[in-house]
Amino acid sequence: MPSRPLTSFNGGANGREMAQHNQPSLIPPRDSLELASLASTSNHEHDPSGRGSLDSSSSGVASSRRLSFDDDPAAPLDADSRRELPALGRRSYSVSSAFDFNSALFPLSASGNGYTALGTPATPHGFELGLSNGASSGGQGSLEKHKSLTCLNGLSLVVGLIIGSGVFSSPASVNSNAGSPGAALVVWAIAGLLAWTGAASYAELGGAIPLNGGAQVYLSKIFGEWAGFLFTWCAVTVLKPGSAAIIAIIFGEYVVRAVIGADSMDASPWINKGVALIGLAFVTAINCTSTKLGTRAADFFMFFKFLGLLAITMTGIIVAATGIAYDKPALSTTWKTTNWFEGTSTSSSQWAVALYAGLWAYDGWDNTNYVVGEMLNPSRDLPRTIHTSLPLVIVAYLLANLAYVFVLPNEVINASNTVAVAFGQTVFGPLGSLLLALTVSASCFGALNATTFTAGRLVYSAGKEGYIPSLFSTIGISRSGQRMRLPRRPHTKRFTSFISDEQGFFYTPIYAMLLNAALTAIYTIIGDFTTLTTFYGVASYLFYFLAVVGLIVLRVTEPELERPYKCWIVTPVVFCCVSLFLVSRAVFATPVQACVVVAFIAAGVPIYWWRVGRRHNGRRGRSEGTGWKFWRRWGRGGG
Repeated sequence: MPSRPLTSFNGGANGREMAQHNQPSLIPPRDSLELASLASTSNHEHDPSGRGSLDSSSSGVASSRRLSFDDDPAAPLDADSRRELPALGRRSYSVSSAFDFNSALFPLSASGNGYTALGTPATPHGFELGLSNGASSGGQGSLEKHKSLTCLNGLSLVVGLIIGSGVFSSPASVNSNAGSPGAALVVWAIAGLLAWTGAASYAELGGAIPLNGGAQVYLSKIFGEWAGFLFTWCAVTVLKPGSAAIIAIIFGEYVVRAVIGADSMDASPWINKGVALIGLAFVTAINCTSTKLGTRAADFFMFFKFLGLLAITMTGIIVAATGIAYDKPALSTTWKTTNWFEGTSTSSSQWAVALYAGLWAYDGWDNTNYVVGEMLNPSRDLPRTIHTSLPLVIVAYLLANLAYVFVLPNEVINASNTVAVAFGQTVFGPLGSLLLALTVSASCFGALNATTFTAGRLVYSAGKEGYIPSLFSTIGISRSGQRMRLPRRPHTKRFTSFISDEQGFFYTPIYAMLLNAALTAIYTIIGDFTTLTTFYGVASYLFYFLAVVGLIVLRVTEPELERPYKCWIVTPVVFCCVSLFLVSRAVFATPVQACVVVAFIAAGVPIYWWRVGRRHNGRRGRSEGTGWKFWRRWGRGGG
């Protein structure tokens, strides 16, 4: 049975005046996830029961669909008290007229483990730290309350991080371990499909729990706050800045190669790192300036990357058909006369290494889930983003690798970590080498921009949860919420509106992105990326596995949970099997490094107790319970 319509408008005199002039339209009922209890200081003062404004009803309507009023939670509404607001094509708030629908949203975790309303901190600790002062007092705001990301922006972020350096550097590892060009193309296809299963699983999680933070939020809400904290501990300190450092170093190497040429191989590595740090500082400045500027940059580099891969593909086809090239003797001809699957490896371990290298090139498919809370319509746009980006990337990767086979001999592909530059050198000579080096540099820069954007949101979410100091949940430069607004002169108005947010400039998680940039700079300077890559692979796929297992858990324990998008159950099962395979392979291949990963995760336990555990234990008596079943309180029959 659907819930009854509820009065809904902004609190205060202005809100009442607006409500008197609003014309009716229907609001759809909210599901148990997005339904938040309503609370205010005055409300608690007049409610001796202390139950707040959410209660269960004795009627047949599910308690997850009902909001109560101050005096009688179950009392029916009279005709004069009903209001209907326009449906905006996305989940909307249905709240009492006694509250402002933004400032009065109260996190369920304050009274028990539950879903946090959009735009509010996740725990009472957040209120103590002043994290939500902007929500009620007009000061600092919240990213989730100012939604601005479209489906195109989400597509740009996913594509921007997936297509980085992997498609230009991984072919050597994939081809040499697969053993033949045909087997290598099969590996690229399988790796893409496996990445797609993970992305589809995350699309369901993101639609059901539409908050910024990605796996941090999913693990916290499903298994408990400890799981989300341990992911955050690894992601904030190593995973995000470590992967960004790898991208930044590769960016620096290709820029130096484009400027110096072949002599770059003899140049000091500190030149590469210096260029990498400059690029890191630049993308951090872009994303600190405004959300719109960061997404504009992501949109541009997405189209640039596709154009670059399309150019490589078309060039390879033309060269294969005509035989025209700068260095004709270096052109491959074996693809015309040799079976493409000749020499295919029969070793399962080699296939595993090839698959791992392919999956590395596809990594980044979870990018949009870090910013799903800022999407205008996450229920619709998140699945669209996933199911558009992954097929496009898979096709682009297959075509690019096909072009490499048409132009370069197998031994060149197998031995070169700069296969794109070798491709350009063979087809166009020194000019082609320069152009391809610049293309890879731009691709890496776009990936660095995307990971900086999403990493800032992860750190911001961690600050809101109280996992790290509240400074990193600050939006803008100061806690007062003041933003920089440039003068709207006629000749600058169009430009500033193109790159600034509606709230002005620097309405972004600046301190969060600065922390990520500082950690990335440290890893860039240290530069031990062999160990870092192994750490990233083991830890990231371990948490991927746990998050997708959480999806299966929710399917069993919460079958009535509203899921705007629901993937085929085989999808998460397949992804979990692949994740276990990759993690176990790494454990057996590099046991010492795997132990380092486990030790690092375990080191987060005492930090969790210091930052979160004590206050969580302190409010245990006020909570309904702990654990992953955070909707339990909605199913009760009483108050």
